[in-house]
This record gives sequence, structure tokens and C-alpha cells, in this order.
Amino acid sequence: MTPDIKDTVHPVEASALMRLLPARPRLLALGEPTHGEDTLLGLRNELFRRLVEQEGYRTIALESDCVMGLVADDYVTSGTGTLDEVMERGISHGWGAHAGNRELVRWMRAYNVRADEDGRPASERLRFAGFDGPLEITAAASPRQALTALHGFLAARVDTGLLPCTADTLDRLLGADDRWTDPAAMRDPSRSVGQSAEAGRLRLLADDLVALLDQQAPHLRAAVSREEWDRARLYARTATGLLRYHHWMADTSPARMAWLVGVRDRMMAHNLLAVAERGPALVYAQNAHLQRRRSSMRMGGRPVEWWSAGALVSARLGEEYAFVATALGTIRHRGVGTPPPDTVEGFLYALPEDRCLLDAPRLATALGDARPAPRVSPWFGYAPLDPAHLADSDGLVFVRDVTRS
Repeated sequence: MTPDIKDTVHPVEASALMRLLPARPRLLALGEPTHGEDTLLGLRNELFRRLVEQEGYRTIALESDCVMGLVADDYVTSGTGTLDEVMERGISHGWGAHAGNRELVRWMRAYNVRADEDGRPASERLRFAGFDGPLEITAAASPRQALTALHGFLAARVDTGLLPCTADTLDRLLGADDRWTDPAAMRDPSRSVGQSAEAGRLRLLADDLVALLDQQAPHLRAAVSREEWDRARLYARTATGLLRYHHWMADTSPARMAWLVGVRDRMMAHNLLAVAERGPALVYAQNAHLQRRRSSMRMGGRPVEWWSAGALVSARLGEEYAFVATALGTIRHRGVGTPPPDTVEGFLYALPEDRCLLDAPRLATALGDARPAPRVSPWFGYAPLDPAHLADSDGLVFVRDVTRS
């Protein structure tokens, strides 16, 4: 281990992280290389708490369904529902069952209760956001909820003669929701309704409803609260995004999977940009969704590449977006053992610290001549750090060993 590499090492603390950045970014994103490990979720919670308390971040956004996230946000901001209900209905992908996510939501609510007791202004309270689309690995949601909510918002506030359709028309075109959510459609495009005549008509109507929302913005923004306006825009983004995603689920060309992952990350990016409009936010998701370079993976035996949400957001926000990747040494209960010494993880595993924060660009420079080899994981659920992405990260958190909770 060279002195130059050692000089890049810092404790995993909010103050040390902020010193790596030229200024406080509007969106500060922390990536993870695997999902559901409470060692990482606990580290995230600890770091995010300090960033909230010391740096003024007021929204925490997770890789979870953006519409379901409204349930969690209602609980965090006003105590609506119970914690058990929120973890079941407010966080998608089954991640509400993880203790680290439960503790995060519990702490956010407690923080806001204290803020209310102290008489602090609303701007000092925490908000929760999901920024993924209503998508699972094996299926996508029906566009019904988002599309009908958008139509209902407009129908109650604009001249009904301007609406491109009635609620009954939407209901007839949508049909049964299980037509949209059939998990077989992910592997068999012929099972998808996304390119049916009804779906095509719905895409046109959704586009007109979004256009009407934009056209009526001066009136609507004066007539409703900021919260109501933001939710209407969320429904608009989600309706059009879901219809586009379903369209490509029905596609049979070789570009199908690239379109699907690209549409998903575009939805993520637009949700993150909307979160950024509200104020400084902390973001947590898989590294591949947050990095600045093109993401890639093998799906169905073929390589697939796409621009991640982080790349899209970074192109819009510049230095107001920062990305900190996370890399691991071992996850022995998943069969991921000691990293080879010629990989980035292998270099870092030789450090004495169990966890540390590194200046990623300086580390990339220091490792330049060493030419780290890409690490290969024996477990599909862990994505090792791509050495080529190191210089494009603002920081790197390394955790030596992830243990079973």
C-alpha cells in the first residue's frame, strides 16, 4: 500500500465527506453495491443522520416506488398511519421488511416530532421520497392509479371542455389491472398489452393531460398548495413513464431491454430532479443507478447499456449533484470472499480500517499504474466496483466485511 493511497483515506463522517466536495450539492447520492444488507443500511442511516443535522439536508430519497413513497412521506411529515403500515405500503421491492429501512423511517418521524415540539418552521422538517417508478424486476404496475389521479386533479380545477377524455373513457381503455401486471410479460412480449390499440390511445391521452397540466400551470399553481401541485406533477410523470415502459415490454426487437432499463432510469432521474427543486436531498440506491458513466449489465445473456439516473441528473445539475459509491470486501454469508489483491477492493482490503471514506479521484490517480483488475462476484446480487468509474465518483465508501444481521 503506497503513501499516496493512504493519503486518500478518511473516516466515514459527514464532515469528512463534505470536505471532499467543492460545495454542498443539492443532491448528494450514496450508492450501494448490493441490496438489503443491514450493515450497509446502518452505515447509511448513521451518515444520513449527521448530514441532516450538520449540513441541512431535508429530504431522503430511496430507490423505491415514487407513488408508494407518498404513504411514507405522509407518515414522516404528519404521523398518518402506523409504522407497520408504512413499511408494508410505503416502501416497495420488499425493502420495508429490512430493519435498517424501518429504523430510518422511524428516526425521520421522531425528528419531525421534535421539530414540531421545538416550534421549528416547516422548512426544517424532513421529507421522504421514493424515486423509482412503480416497477418490480418481474412486472410493472398498471398506469391506472397515476393516470386517474392526474385526470381527477384536472377535472376538479379546469374547464371540463378542455379535458381530452372522461374518467369513464380512461376506465374502459385501462380494462382490468391484471392485464398490465402479468409477470409473464417480462420474458414474453406477446403477453404484454403495452402495444395494444387501447394502450396506444392511452399514451396519446396521457400526453394531452400532461400538456393541459402545463398549459394551466399559472392558474393551478395559484389555486392549490405546493404539495398538491407537486403530487399532480408526480402523477403526470408516472403515468407517461409507465405507459412508455409497457410499450417497450411488448416490443420484440433486440433493443427491448435497453429501452426498458433506460426508461426506468429516466423516470428515476425526473423524480430526482423534482426532489431537488424542493431543496437539498440525500439519495440512496444501487451504484449503477447513481454513477455518472453509462451503466451496463448482462440480461438474457446479452450485454445491455444505458445512461443511469445519476448520469442524467448530473448532466442537468453539474456540481450540484455528487455521487459517493460504496465497495465491499466480503459478504461471506453470500459466498463473496476476500477480494483478489489486484482489484480495487483488494487494495482497500489491505487497509487497517474496517470502514473508510476515500477521495475517489485521488485514489484513481494513485492506482493508475497499478491497473486494477475488475472483480468478479460469485453471487449475482453483488455488483463489484468497476475501476473505470472510480475517477467519476466524488467519493468512495469501503466496508471491509458485511456480516449477516
